[in-house]
Amino acid sequence: MPFFKYTAITNSGGNTKGVIEAASVAAAEDQLAARGLIPTGVAETSGPDGGGAGGGFLTDLANRMQSIKPQDLILFTKQLRTMLNAGIPVLQSLDVLQNQTENPRLKGAIVSIGADIKSGTTLSKAFSKHTGVFPELYCNMIRAGEISGTLTEVLERLIYIVEHEFKVKKDIKSALTYPMVVVVALVAAFFILILFVLPQFVDLFTKAGIALPLPTRICLGLYAALTKFWYVALAAIGGTVFALSAYFRTEAGKIARDGFFLKLPILGPVFKKAAMARFASIFAILQASGITVLEAMDILTDTIGNAYIANDFRNLREKLEQGRGLSGPLRGAKSFTPMMISMITIGEETGNMEDMLREAAKHYDYEVEYAVSKMSELLGPVLVAGLTGVVGFFALAIFLPLVELMQHSMSGLK
Repeated sequence: MPFFKYTAITNSGGNTKGVIEAASVAAAEDQLAARGLIPTGVAETSGPDGGGAGGGFLTDLANRMQSIKPQDLILFTKQLRTMLNAGIPVLQSLDVLQNQTENPRLKGAIVSIGADIKSGTTLSKAFSKHTGVFPELYCNMIRAGEISGTLTEVLERLIYIVEHEFKVKKDIKSALTYPMVVVVALVAAFFILILFVLPQFVDLFTKAGIALPLPTRICLGLYAALTKFWYVALAAIGGTVFALSAYFRTEAGKIARDGFFLKLPILGPVFKKAAMARFASIFAILQASGITVLEAMDILTDTIGNAYIANDFRNLREKLEQGRGLSGPLRGAKSFTPMMISMITIGEETGNMEDMLREAAKHYDYEVEYAVSKMSELLGPVLVAGLTGVVGFFALAIFLPLVELMQHSMSGLK
């Protein structure tokens, strides 16, 4: 349906404006009247951002490419929760939020959700049509709140999840900034030394007739490969990247990739602890929302964010369907930590699963924060060792022949 930009007078006599989706101008005016507004101007526009008709394809494309920042999603969820807590109906809340939202893609999703609800679609199904804007977990949590009648409580928990995961990702990104800078500098130094510095010395050594040591010959081989067969190297790198990208799009490839990340030294434990914290917090919220364990496993499979662990969830679900409980099958899952298994076992035996999961989530939140804070300290010596090794290798490749050249010159003088 087309979008219409409107200006209207509110019940209090103030002016308001916005964008509404409707089949025609008349239908748009009817919708505004139903909201208690008196339309003073209604005109068709190109999209939910209210741009002029000249926006066309480029405007729509820009809207689709506009990313949804976690801050936008957090703000939207907080505003929706506040309005629902105040007793404002969902449709009216969405109408207000669509006018206050600045992100064009999020605004378009809100408009579409409102239109779907008006046509009789449930709130969870309306959200599920926009998984590019609202994550799978978000839509499933909305469904849980809709089923249990605790939508505002679920929105409160969603705010916690989105804020927490945003903080964890931001901390990890911040901790990896220094190592990435060092790696880039290391690669740049490698190519500069190979392509520009070493050849200047090699010409000198060759004219002097000095036998080149092994490090220098290795560097010369690399120089020849980069200058004479660069297209082969480029094709090999491109082909490898393409093949790996295609493989990682498959289910087996995703499992292998995420399993590899979990086994990395230093980084692997951080990823595993973050996954355990996510699992415990989401599972606790699902339990509190009245979602069964089997349904929770389905939701966690789609939202855990790690294909290797998600594969464990699929295996767990099969065993749960056989009536074997949760703690027993968990002991055979490679990706779960002993502490998590113990906490779930205690929760299952005492009938206090939700509280035990919350305690586990708190513990692993602390573990992730501590591990991330130590990540730079642990990676620093490794990167320094790597940098020292590369620079030392090139130093040997250059200075060993120089020493021999000096000795040759000294013997010639004698």
